[in-house]
This record gives sequence, C-alpha cells and structure tokens, in this order.
Amino acid sequence: MAGPEAAALGFGALLLLLLLRVPVGLALLIAGAGGIFLIRPAAVVPVVAGELFAVASTYSLTILPMFMLMGNLAVVSGMSRDLYDAAHSWLGHYRGGLAAASIAGCAGFSALSGSSLASALTVGRVALPEMRRFGYDDSLATGTIAAGGTLGILIPPSTGFVIYAILTEESIGRLFLAGVLPGVLLALLFIAAIRLTVTRRPALAPRSAVRAPWGARFAAARRAAWIAGIIAVTIGGIYAGIFSAVEAAAAGALLALIGAAARRALTWKNLTGVVTGTLASTGTAFLILFGAFVFKTFIGFSEIVAAASLWVAAQGFSGLQVALAVLLMFMVLGAFMEGFTILVLAIPLAQPILETLGVDLIWFGVLIVITLEMGLISPPVGINVFVVKGIAREVPLHAIFRGIWPFWLAMLAAVLLIAAVPRIATLLPAVVYG
Repeated sequence: MAGPEAAALGFGALLLLLLLRVPVGLALLIAGAGGIFLIRPAAVVPVVAGELFAVASTYSLTILPMFMLMGNLAVVSGMSRDLYDAAHSWLGHYRGGLAAASIAGCAGFSALSGSSLASALTVGRVALPEMRRFGYDDSLATGTIAAGGTLGILIPPSTGFVIYAILTEESIGRLFLAGVLPGVLLALLFIAAIRLTVTRRPALAPRSAVRAPWGARFAAARRAAWIAGIIAVTIGGIYAGIFSAVEAAAAGALLALIGAAARRALTWKNLTGVVTGTLASTGTAFLILFGAFVFKTFIGFSEIVAAASLWVAAQGFSGLQVALAVLLMFMVLGAFMEGFTILVLAIPLAQPILETLGVDLIWFGVLIVITLEMGLISPPVGINVFVVKGIAREVPLHAIFRGIWPFWLAMLAAVLLIAAVPRIATLLPAVVYG
C-alpha cells in the first residue's frame, strides 16, 4: 500500500483505539505495527523488536524511575508537606497568601516529582482544606491547585522534557536547564494572577490567616531544608557540571531515601507502596515510549513528513510562523486529548520541518511543554481539573473550570514572553553547555 493511504489508515486506527480507551502506549504500538505491515510487511517483526529493545536499553531513560522514586519517597516521608508548611508560614497572612503558598508548594514538589498529577494531588490534599477553612472561594482554591500542579511537567525534573528529549534526540540536561527560568517565571505569573484576582474581588480570599511569628517561620524553613537541599543538589549539580541528568536523578533518589529513613518513614507498608507506585508509573511511561517509537518509524515509512516539508517550503513560511502554528494546534488539541498523546503524535511530524527551518528545538520544547500544561486545565478534558475534583468532591466541576482561567491566561502570557525573548529558555543551557 502507498504511504499516504497507509498513514491515513494508521491515524484513523489510532484515534479509534483511543476512543475505545485502549491505553495510549498500546494504541500507538498497535497502530504503528499495523501501518508498517501495510507498507513493508516483512519489516514489522524486526522493526518492532528493534525499537522495543532500543528504548528498553536506553541509558538516559533510567532517569524516569529515579525521579519517580524520589517523588514517592518525598510523599510518604512528609517532606512534601514540610515544603507547603514553609511556604504557608511566610506567605499565608497576605490576602491570597494561602493560594500563593500553594503555588510555591507545587513548584517545590514539582522539582522532586516531575509529575503534574502527583503535584496537584499531593499539595491539594494539604492545601485545599486550609484554604477552605479560612474562607477561600472554592473556584479560586481548586483552580489554584489544578494550575499549580501543571508546573510538574515544566520545572525539572520533568517527565514531559524526558519524553520530548527521547522523541527529538535532544539533551535531557539541556532541556532541564531550559525549564528552570520559565518554571520560575510561570510560578511568579501564577502568583501575580492570584494577586490581581483577589485585588479585584477581595471576597474570594478573606484576610483571616494569622501572621506566623518569625520563630515559627524559620522553624518551618528548617524542616523544609532537607527537601530544599535535594532540589539544590539535583538541579544545582547539573548546572555546575558535577552530575549528568541521570546521575542527578540517582543522587536525588538516594538523598530522598536517606531523608525518609531518618524520619522513620520506611515502614514495610510505605516501602511496598513506594516501590509498586514507582514500577507502575515507570511501566506506563515505557509503554508510551515503546508505542511512540514504533509509530514514529511508521510515520517515516509513510513519507508524509517529507511531503509536508516540501509543502511548507513552497509556501515560504518562516520557522517562527510554523512553530507558532504547531503551538496553536497543541492548544486546541489539548482541550480534547491527553497531552503526552499529542506529544508523541505531533513531534515526529513537526520536528523535521522545524529543523529544516532552523528552529531551536530546546526553545521550542519549553514552549511545547507550557502548551501541554494549558491542556491539563483546559475544558472539557483538563486532567488536572478532574484530579482536583477527586479531592474536592463537593465542589461543582464548573466552579473548578471557572477558577482556572486567570492561570490559563498567565500560561498564555508565558508562551508569548518566551516566544518574544527566547533567551529566557536558552540562557542556562548556553551558559552550561555552550
């Protein structure tokens, strides 16, 4: 069968499998293998076996279980709560301060877990009861947690950056460093959005929290010192050139294990939960990568990327125009599809075109991850919204979606700023790697 016809059938089969709720990785694997069979029947077995082995034996992918283990240990040991408590003690007495502290807590936990869902779930369980106790409006409280959790795939270590790096064959270390300044920028924009919202509508966040004494603030900061040290060692070690990204992940997991043991949190029940949770999350991530690489090979066999590149060249589009068009597509698709599904579908198509036009894939990767974050809270699918709904069952879904819009606009502002000033994303990688 000719490549374009096979590509149409392959994409159709993939969408059908996703509608039938087949796991993303398995759907990609089935559609990719079927598409290869239509074009080159004899290549199916060697291609699928070769791609599975290549992914499973990729050294850089050991970063995924290490960072997932680190995040799980932080949860069971209570280190994640210490981080929120420290932010709460310093910011809680301001109007909207509990919401700002929740954003800070999500940002800090994101630097351990690399997962948006884990960040929203962990900080939400601690922060939502506090905000509701002090009379915060439900839409502001739940919207803050849903949006703050999205920082988990931007602030390194980020599973979004790892998967993007594997798909594009870019440096994980460069992408991690590229995410630091945009992650800080987005967290500050979230806090600014909270401030503007409560200034315009003070009733959303009553100023009723008691100002913590200085002694209590410093005591909370000391309790959070271990988790802050882990973040400093992992990210600082990469920045200083002491560690590679994989070595930083191993060092962070070891420090989290020592911290959990020092807190006497390593009971048999906790240890079993940490290990099984890490294995389950790692297995899911690897299945997605298995399917993505088989599907990516199928896309290559179909030759539709070459045809698309020729069409773009004929139209005379610039690299920036094509990059913005892809970002817009991600924003639209993010309202209906899970972010990583879009990533593994679109990047193999877009990457060759963007490379031909001279687009910096490190800069583009940061923008892509932020647009994925936008999809995590965009109606009607917004996964983080449903995670928060699971914590706050009594809050109507429309109230949570109403609360996310200031943060969605903050993400859009971040995309525009980084698009206009690429150095926000490229500065640290350039300083470290040249």
